[in-house]
Amino acid sequence: MPIDAAKALAAEPRTGEITWDRRDVQLYHLGIGAGVPATDPDELRYTLESRLHVLPSFATVAGSGSPGVISGLSMPGVEVDLARVLHGGQRLEIHRPIPVTGRATAIGRIAAVYDKGKAAVLVMRTEVADADGPLWTNDAQIFVRGEGGWGGDRGPSARLEPPSGEPDKVVERTVREDQALLYRLSGDYNPLHADPEFAKLAGFDRPILHGLCTYGITLKAVVDTLLDGDVGRVRGYATRFAGVVFPGETLRICMWRGEDAVRVAVSAVQRDDAPVLADTLVEHS
Repeated sequence: MPIDAAKALAAEPRTGEITWDRRDVQLYHLGIGAGVPATDPDELRYTLESRLHVLPSFATVAGSGSPGVISGLSMPGVEVDLARVLHGGQRLEIHRPIPVTGRATAIGRIAAVYDKGKAAVLVMRTEVADADGPLWTNDAQIFVRGEGGWGGDRGPSARLEPPSGEPDKVVERTVREDQALLYRLSGDYNPLHADPEFAKLAGFDRPILHGLCTYGITLKAVVDTLLDGDVGRVRGYATRFAGVVFPGETLRICMWRGEDAVRVAVSAVQRDDAPVLADTLVEHS
């Protein structure tokens, strides 16, 4: 069996030093669609170095995501075909605001392995801290198709009760044709997002957008729309990737405001509102 759950869970964590600077932050923000309109004061907070703040989802690419999801797939006990891999979900906990420039230690390990029958799910956890203490914790849920069925723990359900009533806010965001090509410069070079031939091997008729790009686009929409543009209010952000996005499509982002959290659902407008992000929650102060 390509995945040895016991061996993967017992493997020594991988530790690496990561660094980032304002250019990395600006490139990430551009990769998730910031800067439109280019001279809008609200957008300049994402693009102009003298006003720069850091959207918390930058944590998923800081230091090129090191130790990273791709490197996690080469951990002891894990040997899988990249064409069978899908990013199933993401959970981010922010311990304090991310600085514009930083140097930190990232510790990555496989925190759980679940047997979903037709697929295995790996939970890859990355904990990041700098000299002043913890910064963030990232959990990536990775589906490996065709690798389940060994009788292991199915794991918890990530499904939430659907939000009730009409959304408090609905916005639309257009994904550029070259969005995936721009976003991948922040460190995720999986050919699924750029190479048409590889995309066909994975079962898609053309390259798809990174799930974490949609993740960033969505968080920015919530911060800008319901959190007064204050990135420091975000405490946690979790989602389940329910469907793919193709570059050039339009995202419909529906938001339901709660006392200390925003529920979100994202769909692809051109495909009859096909679900893209589900069970999405932005926790905030």
